[in-house]
Amino acid sequence: MSSVATEPAKAPKTSKDWDMAAIAPFIALALLLVLGYFANPNFVSVANILNVITRSAFIAIIALGATYVISSGGLDLSVGSMVAFVASLMILFLNSGTIADPTLLLIAGMGLTIAMGAACGLANGLITTIGRIEPFIATLGTMGIYRGLTTWLSQGGAITLRDRELQALYRPVYFGSVGGIPVPIIIIFVTAAICAFVLYRTRYGRHVVAVGSNEDVARYSGISVNRVRTVAYVIQGLCVAVAVLLYVPRLGSTSATTGILWELQAITAVVVGGTALRGGVGRIWGTVCGAFILEIVGNIMLLSNFVSEYLIGAIQGAIIIIAMLVQRSLMRK
Repeated sequence: MSSVATEPAKAPKTSKDWDMAAIAPFIALALLLVLGYFANPNFVSVANILNVITRSAFIAIIALGATYVISSGGLDLSVGSMVAFVASLMILFLNSGTIADPTLLLIAGMGLTIAMGAACGLANGLITTIGRIEPFIATLGTMGIYRGLTTWLSQGGAITLRDRELQALYRPVYFGSVGGIPVPIIIIFVTAAICAFVLYRTRYGRHVVAVGSNEDVARYSGISVNRVRTVAYVIQGLCVAVAVLLYVPRLGSTSATTGILWELQAITAVVVGGTALRGGVGRIWGTVCGAFILEIVGNIMLLSNFVSEYLIGAIQGAIIIIAMLVQRSLMRK
């Protein structure tokens, strides 16, 4: 009678088996909520929390696209300038009155925004892959191009949505709510859910991680590295476009200063969320958590007198350095 080999029973998981890089952002978020309460009890009010999450929408959505780019081993420094450029094109189109019906004009403007965002992302991807230019240099160049084009379109001033009827029609996209939940919050989680499904449940998502982990091994496995990275930049452009769709109804205006340092905030949100800056690891929900953390830090600074609100940029810069140090220490373990 032949013996049947049985696998040894697996020991219960301990804290040593947990992926601390994935858990750390949520622990940090919980600690910040507690700190915010002690700094000012009004911080934990439902109205303030919803306001904080709503204000994080732009960076959160842009950072979701950055998660794909960074996971594939790339980097995009042009996202802030891209926001300014795409928003300028959208407002100019809406001001043109090409279509008489305001609803159809708005729909067409939204379609143009999505197309322009994808086109800008595609340009970044092709310059990086086909042009074989380092992502840092390539997107640094396109950052200057998009910012310069915005300055030219606005003639150094601001581009403002003029049609008040159109403003009223578009306003609910940012200021509206569904069941008491602001529309931007819904868009954050819907976008994150789509990004998570693509990254974790599709072949393309597995290819993104493979390319970021080891480009040579991925190429020998038959994966088109250039295609994967180019599509990642297109996804980044689409996320920028979605952020623009929320940005325009909020302010109704754009200028050459729009989106300055948003690339720093997006990259910080990605890194704080546990995505490895070297590539090969992507954490969608961690990125969303990272964006919330950045906005909460700023909100706590505004509600308390511990640190001047003018130091928010310095604090965000310190956060990305600390996050990188924490990542490195966790990798060594």
